[in-house]
Formats: sequence, structure tokens, C-alpha cells
Amino acid sequence: MAKRRELTYIIAFPSLTSQSVIVLTSQKSFTSSKPFEIRWHGRGGQGAITAAKIVAQAAYLDGYHGVTAAPFFGAERRGAPVSASTRISREPVLVVSQVEAPDVVVVLDHTLLRYQEVTEGLLRGGWLVVNSWRKPGELGIKGGFNIATADATGVCRELGLIVAGLTVVNTAILGALLRATAIVGMQNVENVIRERFSNSGADINVEAIRKTFDITELQVFRE
Repeated sequence: MAKRRELTYIIAFPSLTSQSVIVLTSQKSFTSSKPFEIRWHGRGGQGAITAAKIVAQAAYLDGYHGVTAAPFFGAERRGAPVSASTRISREPVLVVSQVEAPDVVVVLDHTLLRYQEVTEGLLRGGWLVVNSWRKPGELGIKGGFNIATADATGVCRELGLIVAGLTVVNTAILGALLRATAIVGMQNVENVIRERFSNSGADINVEAIRKTFDITELQVFRE
């Protein structure tokens, strides 16, 4: 079981890169609201867990006073399915269990769509964000939710975001998430990226986010 640490101050961010579970809280008072919940699905080595953390940190910078990010592993091997959860709220969130009824599902590998559990529980009117070169209507997925697609893999290959032969799409897919939901600000996502990566690495990852944002295609569900 991963150890959970509660962090109060933003200065603690540098230590977050090695943590399995992030819990950020603020001591300020604020209005209660239901957490915005994101579930991430990818394969080992694609960076789904890092993506969950980046969004959590960006949300904290945006002024959300309670955020969590936590991984959930199946078989721990490269290429095996992995998932993670991000919760964003105006009040402290101490729950780190897997999200069961997400507002958004982000899929870093479109081949995972064959598994029913990937979209399971996705709220009506929510967003399914998929790394795919196909248009939303070509995915063959039906449900009461919106769909966003973007060829994050193509963007990353173009920019050389490849590690040990594996295309790492975790930052690029954030562009599609932001285009679909605007749940966090682009500027603070970029701020977190520059905190986590070296200058050249940060520049490439920021470019990947922006390029993917620009090419994202949206399909809005209509009753």
C-alpha cells in the first residue's frame, strides 16, 4: 500500500515527482462542491500516472483547495494496462480510491477501448478523451457522453518524445483534455511541466500539449 502524505504548501511540489499518491490541501475556507473526477487509462510506460499528477498540481495552482492523484496497477510490466485517478475540488479531498463514476475518462492508448471497464461509470454528459488518429464518430463508441480525439502519438513522434522505443504521450494528451474540458488553465499546466522537466525537455513537452490542443476534434453528445 502506497504511503499517503498530506501537503499544505505549494513549496512542497518538488518532492511530488517520486510520490505514488498526491494529496494537496489548503487551510483556507471555501464553498463545498462535488469533486471533479478524472480516470486515466494507459499502458505501462506511457505516463498515465504522471499525467494524473500534473493535472492535480495544475489544479492546485489554479486555486482548487483539494486535489488527489493516485495510481492503480494491474500486472506491473511495460505495456500492461494501468489506470490512475485525479480528483479536483474546492474543499479538501482525502479519498484516493479508484474513481468509479468519472466526469472524464482519458485513454492514452485507443486499443484499450475494447475493454468495457474503460468507459464504465462515465457520467452522462461527461467526456471521453482518446489518443487516436480517428475522428470521434469513427471510434464506434456509443454512450451518453461527449468524445474528444487527437493523434497525440503522431505529435510525440514528430517531436521525438520516444523513450526506449516507446512513444510517451502523457503530456501531449493533456492538450486534448484541456480542449475538451478547460478544467485547469493551460498556463498552470505549463508551469508544472517546467517545474518537472529541464529547459529543453520542458519546451518539447509544452509544444506537444499545444499541438495536441490545436488538433483535437470534439463530438458533443445530444439527447
